[in-house]
Amino acid sequence: MPLMLRCCVCLLVLLLGACASDPLAPVPDSTTGFELSGRMAVRSRDSAFSSALRWKQGGGTDEIWLNTPLGQTQAHLRQDRSGAVLTTAEQKQHRAASIESLTQTAFGWRFPLAGLRYWVLGQIAPGVPAQGLTRDERGRILSLRQADWDVAFEYAEPEAVRPARLELAGAGAQVRLVIDRLELDQP
Repeated sequence: MPLMLRCCVCLLVLLLGACASDPLAPVPDSTTGFELSGRMAVRSRDSAFSSALRWKQGGGTDEIWLNTPLGQTQAHLRQDRSGAVLTTAEQKQHRAASIESLTQTAFGWRFPLAGLRYWVLGQIAPGVPAQGLTRDERGRILSLRQADWDVAFEYAEPEAVRPARLELAGAGAQVRLVIDRLELDQP
């Protein structure tokens, strides 16, 4: 095969490889909404907390319900463009600019909402440098450090695209999130 033809074939192979996408690596999309249910345990310097969790995210709004094992709401958090509100079981309301600052003030630990909305989808949060990124042979994220949080991802099945469990450490807290159900909004 002449040298010029071999060079063209190599260039074509490289270009096609660069265009190929991995179907297991979802593209981050801040417009993707979801509804998640699971369990959460938090250990901070001063306290420990566990709760059932329901999280609805989409359309620029996040709503999070922290429930007892019997389904009673301990706290309801809501964040939209105007800020964040925490409503307690006693119907007392607390306000702040974000859920991160609201949970830090109310609970003594910070719920990392900005990154977590991507991490639960098995994605890197856009616009924030990711360090220590490791992936498995299928391209799924196993661990990373982003926005001062160390995050470990676990997948329930070898074919799973999204994590079933996240372990986070940062901001003086350790957070374990078990995802029982995650449904993406339909476009």
